Amino acid sequence: MVKHLEYTTKERVQLGLSLPVMEAFYTIQGEGAYTGQAAYFIRLAGCDVGCVWCDVKESWEQDKHPVLAVEEIVQNAKKYPGRLAIITGGEPLMHDLGPLTQKLKEEGFHINIETSGAHPLSGELDYITLSPKKFKQPVDEVYAQASEFKVVVYNKADLKWAIELSEKLSENCKLYIQPEWSKRAKITPLLVEFVKSNPEWQLSLQTHKYIDIP
Repeated sequence: MVKHLEYTTKERVQLGLSLPVMEAFYTIQGEGAYTGQAAYFIRLAGCDVGCVWCDVKESWEQDKHPVLAVEEIVQNAKKYPGRLAIITGGEPLMHDLGPLTQKLKEEGFHINIETSGAHPLSGELDYITLSPKKFKQPVDEVYAQASEFKVVVYNKADLKWAIELSEKLSENCKLYIQPEWSKRAKITPLLVEFVKSNPEWQLSLQTHKYIDIP
């Protein structure tokens, strides 16, 4: 008889069998191409990018959040009727997403990920939202596979940066430009003019914040 291996919590996280979860909730996607659709968000803890304007800085420190087995994460997701799962963070690609996405797929979920692209892809992903950060830019493979490219604009200089990075994307990747929330009053009019002059781009707004839902 083969003895089953016993892993420590740290080893389980390294293997992707368990993951640190800051929060998970069922809501409406507020940004990008899936805006308005019911979705179950799985926000994983841990981030080595560290955006100054991040609105979930509490997700950065992995050790401050509970570690859950992927089976438990998926069981919680199954409680709701929607079958769109969005894996976000933190920076979710710091973790091996293979076991989690496999279990989600077995339950019929369409899987989206929101990532800075600073780490290699893992797992079975249906839609990849690449939202690059100047603090730690994406690895090359993520540019090639991105479904959606979403640049959060904090100042006017970010627009030039967005155009430069977009040249690395596939021709089928959707292009979104989004105002940083605290600067939205000043930045949004600038982005409207940008999109009018660059119609290959679309304006993305954080509609969930406007209607005050998670």
